[in-house]
Amino acid sequence: MTQTTAAVETTHLTRRYGNLVAVDDLNLVVPSGAIFGLIGPNGAGKTTTLRMLAGLQAPSSGQIHFHGKDAGQDWDHFRREIGYMPDFFGVYEDMLVWEYLDFFARCHKLPTARRKTVVHELLALVDLSDKRDAYVESLSRGMRQRLCLAHALVHEPQVLLLDEPASGLDPRARVEMRELLRELGAMGKTIIVSSHILAELAELCDSLGIIEHGKLVASGPLSQIMRQARHGRILQIKLLSDPDAAQKLLSAHPGVGEIRHTDSVLDVDFVGEDADVAAALAALVNGGHQVVSFYEENSDLEEVFLRLTRGE
Repeated sequence: MTQTTAAVETTHLTRRYGNLVAVDDLNLVVPSGAIFGLIGPNGAGKTTTLRMLAGLQAPSSGQIHFHGKDAGQDWDHFRREIGYMPDFFGVYEDMLVWEYLDFFARCHKLPTARRKTVVHELLALVDLSDKRDAYVESLSRGMRQRLCLAHALVHEPQVLLLDEPASGLDPRARVEMRELLRELGAMGKTIIVSSHILAELAELCDSLGIIEHGKLVASGPLSQIMRQARHGRILQIKLLSDPDAAQKLLSAHPGVGEIRHTDSVLDVDFVGEDADVAAALAALVNGGHQVVSFYEENSDLEEVFLRLTRGE
């Protein structure tokens, strides 16, 4: 196990409902301080996974560790370390915004002086200070989502579990939510966020886990998953020099597969690490070729998701 570096780690985590296996032998590692995206089709097991991580649902088997410690030994303690925001978050509409947060701060037994400070800071964080004395029922959908995120933060957890936090939001509200999550990530929070909006996860997350039928199909840094889906890299190279000569030179280089070129642009199938990519560029330059641009072509996350969940 990587318990010394992982904020969250599951080992053979499984949840059954009778004959239905909702989460199947899930081995997940989320590094401390990561913004980790959990994606999968509807019914893949994302919500069940988050509910088990939040301590709201007991696993049928398997273990959950937070910062290397077995959560099953003391869930009362670890629940205080976790902020959970479900996909549907009920609110008390007849309360004022500040009262709503103060109520949950009381539930977490924060002292009076600390409650006032926490409510003030959270309203500023989620940009609802000007709505402090408004009734919750008067808030827009986007404002309610931000208030619910503030609710999940009221006891100052280090790990946030967010189930579809941008669901049902308009484009502006989604941008606001994304920026807020980035700010929380910069504060050192470990965030696990599920979403079906794949493009936004690609922009927001540094690591991903893809689930289908309760099984983990792929997990790791986004660039690694992209390469896994494509079985390598695609390097795009633009030259001022003779592309045929450059193609001949690269063909003999380790890790180079098929090469396609249009005019002065080469598309190179490549298998190797970053150091191998740098060596390929050095070989071109040392061979006298004038390189205008040299970069790795990225696949669209939706394309990668479809490839992996189809088993390609």
